[in-house]
Amino acid sequence: MEAYTFQIEPQQAKTRIDVFLTTNCPEISRSYVQKLIEEGLVTVNGQPTKANYKLRVADEVTIEIPPAEELMVEPEDIPLDIYYEDKDVIVVNKPRGMVVHPAEGNTSGTLVNALLYHCKDLSGINGVLRPGIVHRLDKDTSGLIMVAKNDQAHHALAQQLKDRTVTRRYLALVHHRIKEEQGTINAPIGRDPRDRQKMAVIERNSKAAVTHFQVMERFADYTLIECRLETGRTHQIRVHMAYIGYPLVGDLKYGPKKPHFNLDGQLLHARVLGFQHPTTGQYLEFSSPLPEVFQQVLEQLKA
Repeated sequence: MEAYTFQIEPQQAKTRIDVFLTTNCPEISRSYVQKLIEEGLVTVNGQPTKANYKLRVADEVTIEIPPAEELMVEPEDIPLDIYYEDKDVIVVNKPRGMVVHPAEGNTSGTLVNALLYHCKDLSGINGVLRPGIVHRLDKDTSGLIMVAKNDQAHHALAQQLKDRTVTRRYLALVHHRIKEEQGTINAPIGRDPRDRQKMAVIERNSKAAVTHFQVMERFADYTLIECRLETGRTHQIRVHMAYIGYPLVGDLKYGPKKPHFNLDGQLLHARVLGFQHPTTGQYLEFSSPLPEVFQQVLEQLKA
């Protein structure tokens, strides 16, 4: 059982405890923090607390993280497009349509199932359903993702994400022509209070989110852009581009409800991924080509 204790400073006061712990323990998700709170594994001044408790100056917060349970997800012989692998980390080019990690009641066909078959060893951080997963890509977002093979590597990679030193560049096709050559969207993202299945730009119960974009090519009523992430919020690029009026093509959740180009998901590709190796400190950077369906739409627009 790992235990962490925090002394609350004045600038941290009035923050929800689940938000505070998610920020200061980046290797675990907010939902997992809330689960630990429900199980009495988070205390404030020695007493159990609730997820919506607002911190006060000088509070002593302790969180106990139990060891990973025996994994109930089966390894599956699913082909992986591996760009790099050693004893600490593996970089995979994830195809469109593949879910990164299982959820309750859906424990097969995911990247984690494939990784368990291929690797045999993954970091136990983040619970039984997400071994080794440091960051994630949406089901219909293709591209490069890094996975930790041990807890030390997981902590190091998670810290780089927190420090915003990981290079992440995406290609996206959006609706309408963007006039500017480049721009920055600095708008906090949180759970949409009107629809819990969606994220939204909101002020309360949100986290800072920064996306930089650059126009790569313009078409009649579409624009190909490259996005560079400073932060990694859920659905960040999709939410931010819809927020400024340029939703992603194929994104039925945040864009037009009528499918374009017969797509069943957004055209978003994690093209470039760079990070410092968790053991050697060497900077590694990888790039992957657009998936065929994305390339076909671009060729159709050019024609």
